[in-house]
Order: sequence, then C-alpha cells, then structure tokens
Amino acid sequence: MANVVVVGAQWGDEGKGKIVDWLSERADIVARFQGGHNAGHTIVIDGAVYKLSLLPSGIVRGGKLSVIGNGVVLDPWHLVREVAALREKGVSISPDNLIIAENAPLILSIHGELDRARENQASVARIGTTGRGIGPAYEDKVGRRAIRVADLGDEETLMLRVDRLMVHHDALRRGLGIAPIDRDALLAELRAIAPEVLPFAAPVWKVLNEARRAGKRILFEGAQGALLDIDFGTYPYVTSSNVIAGQAATGTGLGPGAIDFVLGIVKAYTTRVGEGPFPAELHDGDGRRLGERGHEFGTVTGRQRRCGWFDAVLVRQTCATSGVSGIALTKLDVLDGFKTLKICVGYDLDGARLDHLPTAANLQARVKPVFEEIDGWQESTAGARSWAELPGAAIKYVRRIEELIQCPVALLSTSPERDDTILVTDPFAD
Repeated sequence: MANVVVVGAQWGDEGKGKIVDWLSERADIVARFQGGHNAGHTIVIDGAVYKLSLLPSGIVRGGKLSVIGNGVVLDPWHLVREVAALREKGVSISPDNLIIAENAPLILSIHGELDRARENQASVARIGTTGRGIGPAYEDKVGRRAIRVADLGDEETLMLRVDRLMVHHDALRRGLGIAPIDRDALLAELRAIAPEVLPFAAPVWKVLNEARRAGKRILFEGAQGALLDIDFGTYPYVTSSNVIAGQAATGTGLGPGAIDFVLGIVKAYTTRVGEGPFPAELHDGDGRRLGERGHEFGTVTGRQRRCGWFDAVLVRQTCATSGVSGIALTKLDVLDGFKTLKICVGYDLDGARLDHLPTAANLQARVKPVFEEIDGWQESTAGARSWAELPGAAIKYVRRIEELIQCPVALLSTSPERDDTILVTDPFAD
C-alpha cells in the first residue's frame, strides 16, 4: 500500500492542515515527524474550525491512529492543553488513537525562557522565532542532554538528566542575566505531568514498521515549510529541524523505502512570517489585497504574514530537495479578481540571471525578482470541485506553474472546506 509524505514547499502556512485532513480519509495512520507546537494547522469541517499545533491533523477524523514521532520536540504541558481543547469540541482522544514516541525529546519551561531571552537581545539580529523553546530543545537533543518521554517513567534517570541539563543551561542563563534553574521545581513539574503523557508513550518505530508490513497506509505530516529547513532554508532565518521529506524516515523510525509519494503543499502566491529574505515580496496594494483576502495571519502567533507573488524559482528548488512527486496548489480563490498576475521566474543578481536562490546571505539580500505577467480572471474559483468549474485563465495559470516548477499538480484546493478540492492524481493510488 502507498505511503505519502506531505511537506510544505514554501515558508509554511500553505494549507497543509486541510490537505492532510482530506488525505487522511484514505490513510490508516497520520504521523507527525518534525517540529513542535510552533506549527499551526487550521482545519475546517462543516463550518467547525479546529486549530492544531502539536497534534497530527488526522486526530479530528475518527478511526485513524495519530502518531507523534521522535523527530518532534514535545511540550507536554501544551499537549495536555491541546488535547483538552479538542475534547471540549467533541474529538475523542485516547491511547487508542494517539501515540507518542518514547524517544521524543521534551520542551521544558527553561527552553522557552532561553528562546525568548535570546530573541530579546538588542545586540544580535532577531531570527523571528515563536519563543516557544523549540530551538533550545533541539539543541539539547543534539547535545545529548535532552529529557525524553521515556525518562518520565524512570525517577533515577530523570534526576540524572536534569543534573546534566543544568550544567549547560545555568552557564547560559548567567550570561543572559537569568536566575539559575530551580532543580526541585523543575523535577516537580516533570513528575506532575508524567501521568498525563506516559499513557500515550509507545515504540513508534515498531508500531509503524508493523503497520507497514500489515499493509496499512501511512500519511506523514510535516510542519512549517521547506524554505525553513535547517539545511536548505534561508539560514539563519529557519526552524531548528529538517523539514524536507527525507526527515519523515528519520523522524519516525521507518526507512526511506517506506515513502512512495511526496506531496508538496504550495500556495498560489507566496507568504512568509517573521524575518529573512523574500525576493518576491510586495509592499503595495496588491500585497495588502493578498493578505486581506487570504486572511494571512499565523495560526499559532497571530502575526501578520508578508505577502508576494508566486515564486516559481523557490518552489522548483524545494520540489528538488524534497523529491516532490506532485503538488497540492492551495488558495487559488484568493487570486480571483486580479486583472493581471505575476510569477517570479528568475532572479537578477547585479545584472546576472539566476535560476535558484543562492546560499550566501549577502547574495540572497541582493537578488531582485524577474517577473512574468499572466492574465488574471474575474470569475470566482471559490468552491470549485472540477476543472470544468474553473475559468480558462485560472487553468492557464496552474499549467504555467507546473511548467516552471517542473512538477505536476496532484491536488487543487479552492477553499478551506475539506471537500472543495480537485483531485488530479491520488497520492495513495497503488
């Protein structure tokens, strides 16, 4: 049976939540494989709005197993709050439909404190993090001093882990003018939250490998977008994990051979939250119109997103680094009513034409977009569920994007509603 990885192919906020929810009808398991509760997925079902940031999007659909893999950094207190909020909306959540990797590292309160203290320093450039401790938690994972889910069930190991953590963090805190860690308070926090988290703990790698052998369909859900990847994004204005499709394997414990189809989620224009380069950004009425029509505010932070025309150069790049099999093009309806649209087809760097975004920060800052104009359309595409319902100019726009990014459209989304989707290629087709 086919297994599908869903990744954002821009700077996040592409509409992954709706697509994952729509695809989860065909899946048996939905697994998160990276990021933390800095992600934001909004799902609309029959007018009801669900905002998720840590839980897999499949959790709102009954009869599916949701998985938080080892590639995710887990804030256990946020987990408890998010579970409670969804239960209040009638969503059933238990160890029968949600499991968490035993080897997933935890985000602690001290991580958030460190994250915010760094961002508030006036002496260094701001990265634009959410301040939720995701970066420091990943640092501790790589530094081999993280507290992991399994440690919550072992008092002796937990105390050793806390002591090792304090050696590193107290030195950092002194330099930032933060009081030392209160060891007893931190241990008390962890002991109190342990009974809320441990019932969900499981060897995710084993569960998923057994499910694959049994012919189950697995949907791997990425967070953020490939342009925020720690290696291939616009560094240092990136997230702290690998976002590209290859992380689905290492972030869950399945080998790369388990991946059959990579679906890249792509917005019909471009947005970005926070700092960093954005060659196709608009600072005019068209940019404001895109933001207003697209309701471009972050699900998690509420921050207004920067808006620009579709950047085919960047999407072609991310399709390559993630091995994208097909894209899901979202928010096409936001472009309704524009007389003329523009697509970024290349960059100008001091008179030289580039077909990719360079790695060096000073070069990224100097590139200028090269735009191609294309006719817009006045008819509405909102709610269209077949090609026949789309204006000819809208179809031409989609086909031009396919040519420029060298990747076909597999799905087309025309509103936040689950069923307002045009299926071209079923990623789960055997």
